[in-house]
Amino acid sequence: MSTPKDYDVIIIGAGAAGLMCAATAAYRSRRVLLLDHAKRAGRKILISGGGRCNFTNQQVAPQNFVCSNPHFVKSALARYPSQNFIELVERHGIEYHEREHGQLFCNDSAKEIVEMLLTECEWAGVQVRLREEIQSVRQIDEQGFELNLVSGKLSCDSLVIATGGLSMPKLGATPFGYKLAEQFGLKVLDTCAGLVPFTWHADQKQRFEELSGIAVDANVKAQHGPAFKEALLFTHRGLSGPAALQASSYWTPGETIEIDLLPDSDVAQLLINAREASPKQSLKRALSQLLPKRLVEALFDEQLSSKSLNQLEHAELDAIEAQLKHWQLLLNGTEGYRTAEVTMGGVDTDELSSKTMESKKAPGLYFVGEVMDVSGWLGGFNFQWAWASGVACGLDC
Repeated sequence: MSTPKDYDVIIIGAGAAGLMCAATAAYRSRRVLLLDHAKRAGRKILISGGGRCNFTNQQVAPQNFVCSNPHFVKSALARYPSQNFIELVERHGIEYHEREHGQLFCNDSAKEIVEMLLTECEWAGVQVRLREEIQSVRQIDEQGFELNLVSGKLSCDSLVIATGGLSMPKLGATPFGYKLAEQFGLKVLDTCAGLVPFTWHADQKQRFEELSGIAVDANVKAQHGPAFKEALLFTHRGLSGPAALQASSYWTPGETIEIDLLPDSDVAQLLINAREASPKQSLKRALSQLLPKRLVEALFDEQLSSKSLNQLEHAELDAIEAQLKHWQLLLNGTEGYRTAEVTMGGVDTDELSSKTMESKKAPGLYFVGEVMDVSGWLGGFNFQWAWASGVACGLDC
């Protein structure tokens, strides 16, 4: 028989998933304590979406997530669809708007989402303690844990790890959750930065850094991922913008990415039409009506781009089309966790129940949100996973 504990549930990490889990569990009359080492709750929420928080998406499906087990996300997403969170936002009187691809943002500020979650925690009776440092965790009976904090010791029946990933270390990201998972014998998959800008090799930087600030709509695809048709932004460091960030989550170092700079166009037909209309105009002039002139100059050498359209041979036309529609780039790497929006990898989902997020090896130990091997696409999907996994856990822990 287990000894009485200080709390029914202790949740480590007062981010999106931790806050959602805390309120859900406390509404079940569980005695819940939410701990975080930061000065304030929801720090990553506050800076998300340019300060307006892309809090979910109208169209959420399992294929919007990257996970070694693609079926893992289905149960939690079905139990708590995005419409449920939208209704919560509306009940709190938060005004929002929809942008492209079903993305939902606050009209005013991301602070409203944090305040809403803290209000829910307050109404439900959650105790929140910030600036708490956890020195160690140990299992004390069949289902019970003892936390050794700088401020003293605490015990609980259920322990929830909502500590996030390694992205944005300036916000206090740490590997705490991974280390704790390994302490309890859970497998942790290798981690890397996701939804992150790419960086140039030295020779590419010399060739392309003058394009900094240029944005075009493009299809960008990593070798083992889907193509993303969104804005592609050239920076002095490399490639950014939604299309590049999305592709980065499927990219492995040493692999190329493929870019279609004119995704809705038949380049061969466009050049034929341009040649018929003005046979003596240069290739550069013709392409500069489709793409920024500086980009055209960077992609094609002067000898080719100065040729008139009626001088171009079939092989040259094929090469031009390949460069514009199937541009292969072997990039140096990414900007890493410093600017990454998510962490790929983490606690192996095979170690967890997809219905409750509980560890199969350590009863009473749960993992929610980004700490596990689930990463969403850009567009509100990572927040939806935080809400859905938090609710799934909060209904059980």
